[in-house]
Formats: sequence, C-alpha cells, structure tokens
Amino acid sequence: MEVLKFGYTYWKRNIVGSIIAKLLSVVALTCDVLQPLLTAMFIDYIIKRGNPQDNDTVFSFLLSGKYGEPGSTKLFTNLAIVYMTLLIVKTVIIYIRNILNQKLGLKLETDLRIATFEKLLELDSRTLHEFNTGELLTTINSDTIMFKEMFCRIIPNIFDSLYMLLITSVVLVTIDPYLLIIPFIVTPLFVIALVKFQNVACENFQCIRGANSKMSLTVQENIEAVRVVRAFTNEAIEKEKFNQANEQLQNSYIEQIKLSSAFEALFSILKQFAYVGSIVIAAFLVINGHLMIGSLAAVTSYVFKIMDFITQLNNMLFQMQQQLVSGQKMYKFMTCQSNVPDGEEKISNIQKIDISISNGSLVIEGKQVLKNINIEIPYGKKIGIVGGTGSGKSVLLEALLRIHDMTGGSIVLNGKDVRKYELEELRKGFSYVFQDVFLFSNTIDSNIAYSEPYVSQQQVVTAAKHAQAHGFIKTLADGYETIVGEKGLGISGGQRQRVSIARALLKDAPIIVLDDATSALDRTTEKKLLDTIQKYYAERTLIISAHRLSSVVNCDEILYMQDGMIVERGSFEELMREDGHFAKVYRIQENKEKFVIKA
Repeated sequence: MEVLKFGYTYWKRNIVGSIIAKLLSVVALTCDVLQPLLTAMFIDYIIKRGNPQDNDTVFSFLLSGKYGEPGSTKLFTNLAIVYMTLLIVKTVIIYIRNILNQKLGLKLETDLRIATFEKLLELDSRTLHEFNTGELLTTINSDTIMFKEMFCRIIPNIFDSLYMLLITSVVLVTIDPYLLIIPFIVTPLFVIALVKFQNVACENFQCIRGANSKMSLTVQENIEAVRVVRAFTNEAIEKEKFNQANEQLQNSYIEQIKLSSAFEALFSILKQFAYVGSIVIAAFLVINGHLMIGSLAAVTSYVFKIMDFITQLNNMLFQMQQQLVSGQKMYKFMTCQSNVPDGEEKISNIQKIDISISNGSLVIEGKQVLKNINIEIPYGKKIGIVGGTGSGKSVLLEALLRIHDMTGGSIVLNGKDVRKYELEELRKGFSYVFQDVFLFSNTIDSNIAYSEPYVSQQQVVTAAKHAQAHGFIKTLADGYETIVGEKGLGISGGQRQRVSIARALLKDAPIIVLDDATSALDRTTEKKLLDTIQKYYAERTLIISAHRLSSVVNCDEILYMQDGMIVERGSFEELMREDGHFAKVYRIQENKEKFVIKA
C-alpha cells in the first residue's frame, strides 16, 4: 500500500487526464457490450424473421416498424448503420484513450526519473554507497519505466476488466440469470490460482531485477576498468564473470517463463471450461424455448468477453507483481534519508569566510577517522595539510563542504555552525579540486567552464593559463574544443589535474581547496602553478593537502596529520627547527628528488 501511495504522489498530477481516459474507456467498452445485441437482432429479425415483441433490449425501438419490418432491407440497413456507428465510435475512442494513457505514462516516467535523479544528487556519499552502481542505474532507468507501466497500463486495464465484468454480467442477467452460473463457479477458482501464482511471481521478479542490476554493474565496471583488465590480461576472468551474470539473468527469465506458461495453461483450461459450460446452459435454454437463436450468439459473445476480461484481470494482477517490485525499490531509494541534512540559512558574507574547527572528530562506520581537530583559518590564510596515506587529510577537507558531518565538535563559518547553512549556499564558497579527478565526457572548454557555462572564452583561457593547462591545450588538434572522453581518459593524469584546477579557479570562490591536486605534476609545473595561485589569488583562502611536502612550504601554517590527529603544526621554518615527523619526511623526499635528478 505504501508503494501505491508513493506512486500516487506523482500520478495525481495527471489525475484529470486519467479520469478523462477512464470515461473514454467506459464509452468505448459500453459500445463493445452493445454490439452482440445487434448481432442477435440480425439473426432473430433479419434471418429468422422473429416476433418483434420478443425483444426487450436497449435496441427494441428499432423493431417498432418505423425502421423497417423483420426481414426487410430497411431494417437490415438501419441495424448495420447502428452497428457500424458503435464500431467506429469504439475504435476512435480506444485510439484516443490509448494515446492519452501513453502520454500520461510518459509524463509520469519523466517525473519519476527527475525525482530519482534529484534524490541521487541530494544524498551524501556514505548513503549512496549503500547502493551499488548497477542498482542505481536500474532504479533510475528500468524501475521508472516499469513503475509507470502500472499506472498507465496495468491499473487502467484492471479498471476496464472490472467494468466489463460488471456490465456484461448485468446484460446476461437481463437475458437469463442462469447464464451466470458457470462464471460464478469458475471465478473463485481463478482467484485461488491467482493468489498462489502471485506469491511465486513476486519472488521471481525480485530475482530478475537483482540479476539485471548485477549485469549492469558487471558491464559498467568493465567499461570503466577496461585498461586495468587489459594491463593484467584478465579478459578471461572478466568474460567468466560476465557469463555468470548473463546466465543468472537468463535462468531467472526462464523460471519466469515457466511460471507464466503454467499460469496461462491453468487459466486457459478454466476459461475453456467456463465457455463450454455456459454455451451448454444457453443451448439448453434455447431448446426449451427460453432463448431465441440470436440470443445464443449474443450469450456466446458475452461469455467470451467475461472469460477474456477475467483472464486479463488475472494477467494484470500477475504482471503487477513486477511493477510492485520496481516500486518497492524506488520507494526504498526515495525514502532513504541523507546523513547530511540540508540547513536553512544563508552565509552572512560569502565573499569573506572565516573558518574555525573546534574539537572536531569524525567516526565513519565505527572507525575513528578524525580526532580532536582544532584549526583557525581566517579569510586569506594559506594552510597546508600533509601526512601519510590514511591520516585523514581528505576527510577533513571534505568535512568543510559537509560531504561528511563531524560526529563530535563543530565546524564554524562566520560564527555559525556549518550545519545551519544551506548546502548549496555553503558549497558556493569553495573552489574544490578533489583527489580523484573527474572530467565530464565533453570539451575541455565546457569542463573548465562547468561552474559558469556562459563565461567568455577569454575567462576560460585565463583560468587555463593560471592552472598551467593552456600550453598543452593549444597543442591539441581541436584545442579547447577537444572532447576529453569519458572521465577524461582521453588526456593524461597530469593534464586532467590541471583542467580540474582551471575549473576550480574559474569558479573564483573565496576558498580554494586543493586535495592532493598536483600529485601527477612534475615539481617545476607544480611550482609554477602554486606561484601563479599565490600571485593572482593572493586574497583568497588557500588550503592545500599534499603528500609531497614541498607543495606546502610557502603556506602560513602547515598541519602534519597522523591517524586522524594533528601531531605537528607551524610554519615551514618552525617545523624544520622542531625536527619532528614533518622535517624527517621532508628531508627524505628532498634527498630522493636529488637522487633522481643526479641519476
């Protein structure tokens, strides 16, 4: 029920169109129900030339003599005109209804895809890691399509079936109540069988969806890791993984086919039994003079309709299990809560941000990654953060943007806890270059201008020059219009880093954060880059995280981290005089550099 309520919150935007579609269905189906009555009149009053007084249907007025006598061409013509009118009206209305239903369905699918994508952007990294990539792709793509089918096809067909069963039963009762004996006997058997099959179908559809997600994940990983696979000559292993996922998907569909076939076979048997039984009863009534020959033809048609729509109803309820599985997955995704809730306040002066971290600590999945962090960063200060792998540098920087929230202590911006600010407002204050560089599969120009898509070409070039990227960009065949390829794999690691730095510099936020953003650059290029930033962005706050300690020698304060704690702090000269961890690592790195140069 919760899944249906969830879907209705989006479907209700189309409620007017949905009501119109159902009214059109009522008209079309009513026309369909009336046609067998005319067929009976053709037999009884054109072929058999029966007594008009024996007819007691909605079309009795056609037998008044005004529209022709029994057996006459005039009556035949008028019956044919009414029959064709009903047929044309039914066909046109069904055509319009189907188009309307599909348009409503596409609107719902679009709304669901937008909602799931916005949820994807809203959730924090830790929450997203609860879903693998294949699962997320299936939710945003396949599940939205499957779930909209329930509202634009399954539920309308269920409505049609119920309406037809009701109105057809009423017509049969007006002909003779005995004609409903067999349908009433068979219907409970349909229901019992349906309930049994539905439970198994739900499990099967969950297996199919899981296999689809696994297949998507396998393909997606191999697309991303194709160079690694080739480098390690592990094509055979990846093929085996793919074959296993493919076989699992195949087997899950085979199980569903077996179930569907058994379902259809059982319902076909019940349907034929009901049809033959009803015809036997109708024939018995004709023999005993309770029905006319034409009524037998009409009864045959109505029994067929009842059985067809009972079958359709059962098929729709059976198929609905698949839509409900997709709906449950979407509902789970859409109702999961971010670990980083949005705030409500604006930053008082976003152009000049002071940062203060007091007793900051952070526990992720039971592991203490930051402990007792205390830092004061007034606007314009240059901070360097260094330390070994796993020391907590990146997590600390990400906490400034609330990619993670501190579990203890606080981060204060301009006198207020960072959690009080709107996330969008907060992140506008940072030009962030992540350790793992990501470029979009687009031109270099569009990647640099990502934060400001409509800036001038000159501004893009200036940012690229400041990031030491202009030199290599102009050597490319298409220059700034070069497509970098998916994730930027069309250019080297150092080139990707410089493009991402240019992207951050173009944003021109008051705080520039470089999270190990120069690791792929040689020392000369790195020095030019940092000198340029110091020159052209001198008034900005600069926070540099690096493994190469020479990257932070010009910072106002350097923090040396170990096991999530700040174990040393001070200027470069102060730390070298202390001769602690920083000084020892710095000397080792410098000696290695000299050795490499001499070699």
